[in-house]
Amino acid sequence: MSLLVLGLSHHHAPLDVLERVAFDTSAASELEAAALRGEHVREALVLSTCNRTEVYAEAVTFHGALAELTDAFAEHTGVDRALLHPYLYVHYEERGVAHAFSVSSGLDSMAIGEAQVLGQLRSALRRGQARHHVGPQLNTVLQRALRVGKRVHSETGIDAVSRSLVDAALAEAATEVDLTTASVLMLGAGGMGALAATAAKAAGVRELLIANRGSVRSHTLAERLGGEVVAWEDRQAALGRADVVISSTGARGLVVSTADLVQAQRGRESRALVVVDLALPRDVEPGAATVPGVRLLDLAHLGTLLGDAGHHPQVQAATDLVTAEVAEYLTMRSAETVAPTVSALRRRAQDVVSAELTRLERRLPDLDPAERDEVAKAVHRVVEKLLHAPTVRVKEFAEQGRGGSYARALHELFDLDPRDVSLVSAPVSLVLDPEEGP
Repeated sequence: MSLLVLGLSHHHAPLDVLERVAFDTSAASELEAAALRGEHVREALVLSTCNRTEVYAEAVTFHGALAELTDAFAEHTGVDRALLHPYLYVHYEERGVAHAFSVSSGLDSMAIGEAQVLGQLRSALRRGQARHHVGPQLNTVLQRALRVGKRVHSETGIDAVSRSLVDAALAEAATEVDLTTASVLMLGAGGMGALAATAAKAAGVRELLIANRGSVRSHTLAERLGGEVVAWEDRQAALGRADVVISSTGARGLVVSTADLVQAQRGRESRALVVVDLALPRDVEPGAATVPGVRLLDLAHLGTLLGDAGHHPQVQAATDLVTAEVAEYLTMRSAETVAPTVSALRRRAQDVVSAELTRLERRLPDLDPAERDEVAKAVHRVVEKLLHAPTVRVKEFAEQGRGGSYARALHELFDLDPRDVSLVSAPVSLVLDPEEGP
């Protein structure tokens, strides 16, 4: 395969750029479909989270695929290429595999070690498979990435080290208000919203208010956590009751404006209001930070708080595990790459042996059967000995990452038919592992 990864993340891109390239499920599928209409991309998958947007692609050619993906990226985000270019990163082949494994493990996240990205990748892969945007190549590497992510979280203890965005936000909010006497308003009851509401409840907040556009989710979450449901159209009044507001709706426009918070602060005297915006694109107007008494915590601020999480020994253990998994995967892939050549070489040798034994039978029809059998065995032994060295060597070179050039040399030296090689190349099934797949 030729894995190409093109994307932007919190590492280099500012928040205002990241929110302009954030994709919902529908937009992600549209970008994938656009990428596949080109000549240089066979498979495509978009992964969009709160701190990254990336396209994983099976590239026919590097430069052609890169140009097509960049054009599609710019067209579907409405962001000019000149603005995107300074922040885009590209990973190809081995580096692409290493990046995918690091992302799935939470090692490349704003909150290092967070597990939510694992579920986001699983959902993206399921969507890509359903729409036939993902084929055998991307499926193989991303399925492996999911397995690696699960290993990291189950074997390295990284979960005990990582501080999630929600934990960091609540810890910072606690410097402004007493959470045990605070009223917390949760805007949004999706995945991140439910996580934030659960964390707030665990922190011992006095009151939990939940507002969501869909009433089913808000009622389900409120019932589970002992919260109070607020109708979406009544959220403005709820702002005035709250000491902490956490917003994560996935909306394409602003949910809380500066004017909303100015109104919410009237009559509150000196009470502080902490507003946490976990959404990308953002839910809260940036100007809210200028409202007296309001403390705004957005993803950029939380990223600064989480900046020193990478120095724990558990993180190093996770990194070592990912490095070993990458090496093992690349070795396996190299071996699979040369396997068709080895099979074709042996098949060619078998054809030559069969042809020569048939000729011997025509020339010496009266040859004693025992003698004929001994001749056949001798010929097979000679061929096996001649093929032993190149067969072993090509496998050794594959383990060292040099199998491709040696395999091409065998093609030339033994005049192997490319069609024979394609026939013995077994396609990778898209059937998901029931325990490991998304």
